[in-house]
Amino acid sequence: MSRPVPTRHLPGLLLLLWPLLLLPPPTAPGPLAGASVQRLGIRGPGGRPGRRPSPSSDSSPARGAGVCKSRPLDLVFIIDSSRSVRPLEFTKVKTFVSRIIDTLDIGAADTRVALVNYASTVKIEFQLNTYSEKQALKQAVARITPLSTGTMSGLAIQTAIEEAFTVEAGARGPTSSIPKVAIIVTDGRPQDQVDEVAAQARASGIELYAVGVDRADMESLKTMASEPLEEHVFYVETYGVIERLSSRFQETFCALDPCVLGTHQCQHVCISDGDGRHHCECSQGYTLNADKKTCSAIDKCALGTHGCEQICVNDRTDSYHCECYEGYTLNADRKTCAAQDKCALGTHGCQHICVNDRTGSYHCECFEGYTLNADKKTCSVRNKCALGTHGCQHICVSDGAASYHCDCFPGYTLNDDKKTCSDIEEARSLISTTDTCSCEATLVFQEKVSSHLQRLNTKLDDILKKLQVHE
Repeated sequence: MSRPVPTRHLPGLLLLLWPLLLLPPPTAPGPLAGASVQRLGIRGPGGRPGRRPSPSSDSSPARGAGVCKSRPLDLVFIIDSSRSVRPLEFTKVKTFVSRIIDTLDIGAADTRVALVNYASTVKIEFQLNTYSEKQALKQAVARITPLSTGTMSGLAIQTAIEEAFTVEAGARGPTSSIPKVAIIVTDGRPQDQVDEVAAQARASGIELYAVGVDRADMESLKTMASEPLEEHVFYVETYGVIERLSSRFQETFCALDPCVLGTHQCQHVCISDGDGRHHCECSQGYTLNADKKTCSAIDKCALGTHGCEQICVNDRTDSYHCECYEGYTLNADRKTCAAQDKCALGTHGCQHICVNDRTGSYHCECFEGYTLNADKKTCSVRNKCALGTHGCQHICVSDGAASYHCDCFPGYTLNDDKKTCSDIEEARSLISTTDTCSCEATLVFQEKVSSHLQRLNTKLDDILKKLQVHE
């Protein structure tokens, strides 16, 4: 069932990747030589864009055999089966499609293939998610029959965009980085407008390759294809020689550069430069060494962008971490530092007094009368006599930094407590009059006592007499 081609902007992506180098038409100038250019959908390791050399003039399908690995694609064939395509010619087209499929790695995680059959109507023979095995896919291609009416190329392209390249139909989303590839093969002039549909497709990121056969209109092919035209427009004289193009597809989709073959020796990232050339690059945070192969971590601390308040420490993992000076603790932001109370930690080792400094460190001090030793931790007595705590009654004599002894004024003697003093003469008098071991001393003492008692009795008699008089 035919339908008009809408003029609205086309949704979705259609990256049409099919650089084919073919022979020129007999009545037109030969196609422009394909220079070495970047091929759409080819990416180096790490998702970086790479470039692949253009196909050479050698059409041998054996080139690259054993080392070819096709890139994953969402590939849609758009095949003209109008009346002008005879049954035998249509069989040639199907053989051509099958041979291209043979060169690809088919699978849900590799290349997915759909086929749009068109004439004056459009029929999607199978979607991208219909087959995930190469043999089943080729069998489905073999069962396709021509529609045998007009040539509605514009309608076919729009149908592919709106119905084949959708996530529901099996296309992988834009975040997957899988190229969307479409190939249109026709032998006639479109009976509808293709220029606006193709322009909308190209504007939305679609790259279109057009292959013309026999009576195909070259201007229409150029209208559909993307720039540069010499890499997107191809022509063959008859369907009988279209099969030879399969080797061109193998070269287009195969990865033949060192980056893909794994022979590049790049430590991190290999970038294809085309013509079999490549160069190495490093992951973020690394710099390429002089050997142009290996990478060394950039000194992130030296860059001055680390944000560490005190100390930046480079890690082997191409990163860094912040640390603090002694006496500081790293805050929760892992960047700034806060001073520790070293004295409160109890690990300071000060014998007497620990004093916190503003710099997040500490120092030791000593009590009054003590001096800080050379170890800056312990203390020694400066002069114990000067402290005033010696307890000597008369004189304190310093014996050095840590000891002392007591002494007495002249005429005094140091008592047994080694602190107090006694008068020497009083001591002698007391000994001579109170010596109980001396008879003479005893008599003297007794006489003194008797004399005192007599005087006391006399005084008592006088008092009693006075009391009696008053009574």
